[in-house]
Amino acid sequence: MPPLPEPRPRQLSLGPLETEILEILWQLGSASVKEIHDQILADPNRELAYASVTTVLRRLTQKGWLTCDKTDRAFRWRPLVSPEETQILQAHERLQRFLAISNPDLVAAFADALDGASASKLEAIAQRLKAVRQAREEG
Repeated sequence: MPPLPEPRPRQLSLGPLETEILEILWQLGSASVKEIHDQILADPNRELAYASVTTVLRRLTQKGWLTCDKTDRAFRWRPLVSPEETQILQAHERLQRFLAISNPDLVAAFADALDGASASKLEAIAQRLKAVRQAREEG
């Protein structure tokens, strides 16, 4: 099983505008504030100040989602984490919160309520965990 992606954002929670801007950057690869602002304003029903985009980009950088490169006099922002890595990190965080409950009866009740498709996914996960444990014991 691959390790969790690195680098990891310091804060995984994202607001709606942060998520929208991150998705734009995933689509474009990298972009200037103007390019992101223009893309958001392509929707005629949207209003958003240029400064708001800049603020959100700085916030995403502080959280560890983006980096900013200066080329000539222009700043270009790019994501440090891919959409796939984001899914892995968010799933890991949700699982850790679920397991933090530390009540085996609650976890068992959850597993008991799974439908057939979910139960087969759970079985596949159990098999992966078994393989990981065996690899650790052998290594």
